[in-house]
Amino acid sequence: MAPMFVPGPVDVVPEVAQAQAKPMLPHRSPEFEALFHSCEQRARRLFRTQHRVFLLAATGTAFQEACVRNLVTGKILVVVNGAFGKRWAEVARTNGKDTDVLEIPWGKAARPEQVADMLRRNRYDVLAVVHNETSTGVENPLKDIAAAAREVQPDIFICVDSVSGLGGTPLEMDAWGLDVVFTSSQKCLALPPGLALAAVTDRALERAKEVPHRGWYLDFVRLEKHRLKDSTPATAAISLIYALDVQLDRIFTEGLENRWARHAHMAQMVQTWAREHGFELFAEEGYRSRTVTTIVNTRAWDIPALNAFLLERGMRIANGYGPLKNKTFRIAHMGETQPQHLEALFEALEAFAQRQAG
Repeated sequence: MAPMFVPGPVDVVPEVAQAQAKPMLPHRSPEFEALFHSCEQRARRLFRTQHRVFLLAATGTAFQEACVRNLVTGKILVVVNGAFGKRWAEVARTNGKDTDVLEIPWGKAARPEQVADMLRRNRYDVLAVVHNETSTGVENPLKDIAAAAREVQPDIFICVDSVSGLGGTPLEMDAWGLDVVFTSSQKCLALPPGLALAAVTDRALERAKEVPHRGWYLDFVRLEKHRLKDSTPATAAISLIYALDVQLDRIFTEGLENRWARHAHMAQMVQTWAREHGFELFAEEGYRSRTVTTIVNTRAWDIPALNAFLLERGMRIANGYGPLKNKTFRIAHMGETQPQHLEALFEALEAFAQRQAG
């Protein structure tokens, strides 16, 4: 495998991809319900939770909207230090919610004291935080942010987008007091796109029952009603749940802590390579993502030309996101990527540099 080093969709190993080719099942059949039940129960281990996990044919953004629609009647505070925090604020506003933003410069992490200061000024139903900002390569100190928020507003609902974090970097939903945590299949879980997973506490579910106009597809109460029957309200993504079944076994065979350690090791490899080759790191020291590294393009490389060069070798990296395009580039080290894959990438990057030097 010569993997894509982009932060999703990531490469899917043949064993997992092939699982999707199993014959279809009726989504209300006993056979599918048994499969769904097994996946839902085991998925809780990913989140480190005793609570339910919803499996939905969607991407993570759907659960950004679900948190807004199910939990907010007053105000929501969104921490924004990258493109996906910004998206969450847009989702809240377009759903008509009273939205405040804690704006942090891109490349910087949100600090617990900044969140606490905002919470002292206003009452909020929900605090929305992106755990790992895919656009900037910043990992926010989620545990400390949650603890600070609880000190100021003990009853606030803490909702977490861990789309590019869960399965690749430590997250302890129950121990850290989080109410909703969600992710997407196509990042650290190394599945094809199209499946979203969200762990939701009893407390959040009870809150949803009190909120009007939750919509239909993303209604926590409706999702729970069907989960208790080992199903989903609408047709489930059956082929993706086949793949999830296989991949959960692979993840737990490796060991979740071992998986976290592998991702951290690969992050260090990329950071070291970048510094040794004349680049700077975009994310601030101490808050750098363990799943994707954003590198400042200090050598003014032509990123599209670089990717064309890499594609000849069956690889690709990601350009900078949004306003960071061409000013940065991103190397993802998530999912089934292994250290030896990064070594091959480094060789290719150095070959590109030599070609540039002429």
